[in-house]
Amino acid sequence: MEYSISADARLALDLALTVRHDGNGAGADDLTEPMGLATWVRAHADVLPVAVGFTADETALTAVRDLRGAVRALFARAVSPGEPSPADAARLLPVPEALARLNEAAALTPTVPVLSWGPGAEPVVRHEPATGEDPLTAALARAALAFFASPERQRLRACHAPRCVRYFLKEHPRQEWCKPSCGNRARVARHHRRHKEMAS
Repeated sequence: MEYSISADARLALDLALTVRHDGNGAGADDLTEPMGLATWVRAHADVLPVAVGFTADETALTAVRDLRGAVRALFARAVSPGEPSPADAARLLPVPEALARLNEAAALTPTVPVLSWGPGAEPVVRHEPATGEDPLTAALARAALAFFASPERQRLRACHAPRCVRYFLKEHPRQEWCKPSCGNRARVARHHRRHKEMAS
């Protein structure tokens, strides 16, 4: 049985995954400068309407990084009693602070209902930002809120393969790792550990 992933869950997860393993034994952060944020936002234009015409600056970068810290802290809470991602274990925000940060970010941009009714289509109401306060951070926060309140949250796991710092949503019941290469690394590490124990 394969599970599907909602747009809100994918967006929250992708935000958390801007912190990752770089393949060389160290962590990497895709959001270290405004250009990295702009690139990430453009890559998510299909689910972030604010991506059109978005320009990143230090203020936007700080807001999104602060929100990411809250999301990763709440991811750690969601996977407990399992261990959080190794990238977070020593620097998690306290849960009340993470919740406050997420809720404050979600409130940054009020929305108004907008009706669209194209030729030959049914009328659709969508919500769009009413002001230009900080629509990007608000959109990301609202996606995270929707994810945490959904049943999908129960499928969230931290990958514990050697050197991996990612979170993932289980896409099938037997999935243990975020991707096959992590499963291979974990099996190799287990194999080496067994041989080392047998040799001692």
